[in-house]
Amino acid sequence: MATRTTAEPGRSTLSSWAAGQRKLRPQRFTPAADGLRFAFYGRMSTVDSQDRASSCRWQRDYAGDLVAGHGRIVVEFFDEGVSRRVPWPDRPQAARLLAAVTDAARGFDAIVVGEYERAFHGQQLEQLTPTLLRHGVQLWLPETYGPVDFDNPRQLALLDLLGVRSQREVSRARHRTTAAMRAQAELQGRHLGGRPPYGYRLVDAGPHPNRAHAAWGRRLHRLEPDPATAPHVRWIFEQRLAGRSVASITRALNDTGVPCPSGADPARNPHRSGQRWMLTTVAAILANPRYTGRQVWNRQRTDHDDIEPDGTITRHQEIQRWNTAPHWVISRQIAHPPLVTEEQFVAVQAIHTAPTPADGTPRRYILAGLVCCGVCGRIMDSHWVHGRPGYRCRHGHASTRTRTSTQPKILYIREDHLLDRIRHDRGLHRRHPALRSPDPEKLAAYLRTNNMIIVCDHHAWTIEAETAIYPLTPAGSFLATTAKIPAQRDGDHAKHEQPSQFVWK
Repeated sequence: MATRTTAEPGRSTLSSWAAGQRKLRPQRFTPAADGLRFAFYGRMSTVDSQDRASSCRWQRDYAGDLVAGHGRIVVEFFDEGVSRRVPWPDRPQAARLLAAVTDAARGFDAIVVGEYERAFHGQQLEQLTPTLLRHGVQLWLPETYGPVDFDNPRQLALLDLLGVRSQREVSRARHRTTAAMRAQAELQGRHLGGRPPYGYRLVDAGPHPNRAHAAWGRRLHRLEPDPATAPHVRWIFEQRLAGRSVASITRALNDTGVPCPSGADPARNPHRSGQRWMLTTVAAILANPRYTGRQVWNRQRTDHDDIEPDGTITRHQEIQRWNTAPHWVISRQIAHPPLVTEEQFVAVQAIHTAPTPADGTPRRYILAGLVCCGVCGRIMDSHWVHGRPGYRCRHGHASTRTRTSTQPKILYIREDHLLDRIRHDRGLHRRHPALRSPDPEKLAAYLRTNNMIIVCDHHAWTIEAETAIYPLTPAGSFLATTAKIPAQRDGDHAKHEQPSQFVWK
């Protein structure tokens, strides 16, 4: 005999029936009052291409189905815009979860994830295992149908396989993406994103060739000369070809009030001050091959350098480095209007301001990196003049600024004077007898091994160790009372040397 269902006020007949079925047919697993307390962890790789609500929802649902009947999720940790390659201590939410694991009052008994690849990559789980075991925190995975048994060889083999598969998935995706971008840059000359170089602006280049992307409204872009800044780029190249130094060009741009790249386009350069041109800015413009009209890709790469591990967990940091020209991907055709010719660009790259030794002998600085300026605290620059090494410091005053009378004068120290003073300082030798060695290489090696530096200002020299400071006070007159600084780069030595500001006291 069929049971008649009467709809409740405000509810449909179907809704009332479904509610009654829940009452008649309870769930197979009913969470116990004393069930496990779970911390849910999830992650999504990108913010622009993924929706947090949907990504977190399906991972949370998978995790909820896994722990149904065994407990409940009481806290949630979800990383947004973080690659699975990033170690757990360097993920914001995963780091919070690790800190909570080590807290005795953490409020949860186990960690659950919705998918292995969302949480781990390579050997990350293997490195995390000692921490979980030490603090008695379980790990629940859908791939193991519940808690992970770290004493079960079959489960350990499965985890190794999952780690390899997760790593392989990342490698394959990177390879496909890199190959596609290489083809787009070389064969199509497509602009692949990023800020336009100074002197250009982005303009519309038509609908996206991918139909799905075009349906979403995505458009292609290309570079077009910016009427306000393109003439300055041409002028920079012309001046460089005329023989002007980078510092001279930079100083002229500042003196004439030409807006620097961050000043001309502050919206795209919020991390810059926008106040003045810098030497590095002009040098970067002169080294950018995209001003020839060719699309150039892969000028930079991202390296993952290892850093100090966090217990058993290996860590790394991402560092951007420049690729050499043979690794660039250059478009076969002109992709946008050029601001300079290819011949002009190549000629500029052949200009070097650093003097080349006439005899071809490589320059050697024994104390490079060990000599510090006592005025500003900077490492002094290695400086070769008249066939001998020395060290100088301009106290942070870039040559792009016009010098004023209030700025401290350049500090210049000759290397041979430093070496002689260290060899003959008896007070220093009482604590460090190795510094009387006549071999400058051994002397410099001893300083580096013992973390000792030489600090110089316009009045005194000292050697600073980790636990003591040794003043190098001249004894007798074994050195001249003034060190000489060259007035010009070349010419007769006797005519072009003048006393420096360093005077022995």
